[in-house]
Amino acid sequence: MENKTLTDGPPAAVTAAEQPETPLQPPSSNTEDGGVSQEFRTPEELVAKAIAPVKIQYLRPPPSRPTNNSNGTVGVQRDDASEAKSAHIIKEKKSKRQIKRERQQELKSPLHICPVVAKSGKVSACPYNDKCRFSHDLEAFKAEKPADIEGSCPFLVYEGPCPYGLGCRFAGTHKDVSAQTENLTRKSCELNFFNKDTQKLLWKNKMKFPKAEATLKLLGLKGNPKNKTVADKEENGQVVPEEPATDTKIDSSEVASDSITPSISPEDDVDENKLADDIRPLKKAKSSVDEICSSQVSSGSGVQEEVLDSNCDVNKSEPTFDVVTDSDKSLKLHPREKKLIDFRDKLYLAPLTTVGNLPFRRVCKVVGADVTCGEMAMCTNLLQGQASEWALLRRHSSENLFGVQICGAYPDTVTKTVELIEQECSVDFIDINMGCPIDIVVNKGAGSALLTKPTRMKSVVEAASLTVDTPVTIKVRTAYFEGKNRIDSLIADIGNWGANAVTIHGRSRQQRYSKLADWDYVYQCVRRAPKSLQVLGNGDVFSYVDWNKHKTACPELSTCMIARGALIKPWIFTEIKEQRHWDISSGERLDILKDYARFGLQHWGSDSKGVETTRHFLLEWLSYTCRYVPVGLLDVIPQRINWRPPSYYGRDDLETLMASDSAADWVRISEMLLGKVPAGFLFAPKHKSNAYDRAENG
Repeated sequence: MENKTLTDGPPAAVTAAEQPETPLQPPSSNTEDGGVSQEFRTPEELVAKAIAPVKIQYLRPPPSRPTNNSNGTVGVQRDDASEAKSAHIIKEKKSKRQIKRERQQELKSPLHICPVVAKSGKVSACPYNDKCRFSHDLEAFKAEKPADIEGSCPFLVYEGPCPYGLGCRFAGTHKDVSAQTENLTRKSCELNFFNKDTQKLLWKNKMKFPKAEATLKLLGLKGNPKNKTVADKEENGQVVPEEPATDTKIDSSEVASDSITPSISPEDDVDENKLADDIRPLKKAKSSVDEICSSQVSSGSGVQEEVLDSNCDVNKSEPTFDVVTDSDKSLKLHPREKKLIDFRDKLYLAPLTTVGNLPFRRVCKVVGADVTCGEMAMCTNLLQGQASEWALLRRHSSENLFGVQICGAYPDTVTKTVELIEQECSVDFIDINMGCPIDIVVNKGAGSALLTKPTRMKSVVEAASLTVDTPVTIKVRTAYFEGKNRIDSLIADIGNWGANAVTIHGRSRQQRYSKLADWDYVYQCVRRAPKSLQVLGNGDVFSYVDWNKHKTACPELSTCMIARGALIKPWIFTEIKEQRHWDISSGERLDILKDYARFGLQHWGSDSKGVETTRHFLLEWLSYTCRYVPVGLLDVIPQRINWRPPSYYGRDDLETLMASDSAADWVRISEMLLGKVPAGFLFAPKHKSNAYDRAENG
């Protein structure tokens, strides 16, 4: 495969226009940082300033792009933040009506062929005929369809034809695969598809939760929410207005993008008018089922469901309406008698919003992860039957120890959600997020906001653990405000609440992801925890040296959860298991990206829509992997997660390309795996984790 070269410009948003390529130049030792040449700094001085100590022979000068204005003056080069801001300003805002109209027009284009017709190759196969919302013009579709992508169809490992037929971007490689064995099919199986009957009941608010209702009644949490939260109001010696008991609908896209809505501190007075939308009844949510022409075949991964249903043991139990009697309550397992998960010394991949999707988790399983957890899902969205939220609970058969993470503000919503998940999904544990720092989550009383209300924390954990037999774990931060740590005072009680394990992220909500994690405080909490409660640490684990250091400093620590370290270099799991620094080559890194692309196409689909969805999430991941500095280029090893890489050359063109922080170069890497981007393509990285200095964070 031909290696691409670098461009000097690091734009934060990239279009499909052709980018000028600059040939690689010989290494230069004149790189300057802060006005001082880096070649005259010792590695120790660079480390002290959190700059990666790259060997001098690999350094190169930063890009400079002077622009001559009409008046003869030289323009100033914009940094990534300003370009990202301008990219968002340029982006046209559209109303919901305009977006809906454009979507309807787009569906009528020949490129949006009916999935049933594309799969069978016969116009007569669609049961809706002329009433179908999609195009049935096969000849027009073939004429306008983009050229096939280099490579083979990712569904060739399955028994049977490709579920996307003519719509597959690898249609030229389709052949008779009837000789494929059933074992290959079962190895590539996905579980936890959402039951359509359950979804309809949730839409109509007719779903029954007998176990949750019984538990809430037993704990005295059923009724007027104002009566059950008096202790929360008086906790800090002042009366604070309580939010309504029903969480508001939270859009997953807003959660993933780290909304910048002004934050309301849980200890501040809240205007009731601002929370009026919280008391609205649950509304019917839109689903991908609305965009299909048949109830059996859908676009995206829904087509894959039809193929996999016959081969996978998918848990699709019918909704039950049984009422829990008093005799059944007496048979309820005591928390100590429930099945427990042993996390000790296991390599745990943290739940990661947006990037921690199923294809990424499969990559991490290949390189050595033991425990995986799905992306955070909002309880209210799950209870509304949102298909996009339930997709976050999808599980691959290779994930032998798998959990899901949910987030809610009140015992009733969390308890109903855990009952529903245990009924509908195959999971090994359920993790409750009590540390999410995102404003839109905190403003509704969920995530880190619960750290200010320990009484409600107790109610949530206790009710959830009593309702289900599946082990319940929680994830917290050290505190809401920096300097006011409080988990050490709660850790002795958390085990009595019924939690199987607790993960402590060594940062406060106010701190977000800035500064290093406070592991000394994590050790302090671990030593105060009862022996029956497993305590996991989280924060800045980026090498086997970090792992060994934490395990040696605190033997009582069950394990370390790995988050951003796995995003930057997923092979960290291999390094920990083999106790070595892996000087991975650019070719080996490209192979990992190839695996991700293949897993993504199997998950999101091999048609044009699936290809671009895979590309989008690949680009989001590449915005993290560019922070990795190869071991062979460093004067000091191992690399720390807070080091800022300077501009440097790799040992080959591909390694140089992977080191670029330019979104244009990330797009070029995606084109190596998924073909050319479509016309009008635009990408801007979504995550900006450092938000410590913002006033609304406390």
